[in-house]
Amino acid sequence: MQLIIAFVAGLLMSIGIAVSMMIDPAKVLAFLDLSGNWDPSLALVMAAALAVYSVGFRLVRGKPAPLLAEKFQLPTATKLDKPILIGAAVFGLGWGLVGYCPGPALAALSSGSFATLSFVLAMVVGWYLARKWPLPH
Repeated sequence: MQLIIAFVAGLLMSIGIAVSMMIDPAKVLAFLDLSGNWDPSLALVMAAALAVYSVGFRLVRGKPAPLLAEKFQLPTATKLDKPILIGAAVFGLGWGLVGYCPGPALAALSSGSFATLSFVLAMVVGWYLARKWPLPH
């Protein structure tokens, strides 16, 4: 059942990313271009996502465990350290340079674009290298 729910959640996320056009790097770059021809429409997508998350968070807050798991899997780190700051900077640079972040890039693979495939392959190599040689805290 967990696998089915994970699949449905991923499918809904992918559909939302596609419908909102977050799989179009030009749309994302237009959103990030505050000094040029700025497209604020993705801010509405983010606001809608936060609204949905807020409702979901309120529904599960105070519950002892999720419906299909023994306990919640919550992060335990509470401080900003070197790896999180470097990771955030690299993520932001990649998003700003090419207009993709991991979720939309995976959703956009169905387009068959060589650029998208190249980005996802580079992303996988980056994950591998980061796991093989983690930064010291």
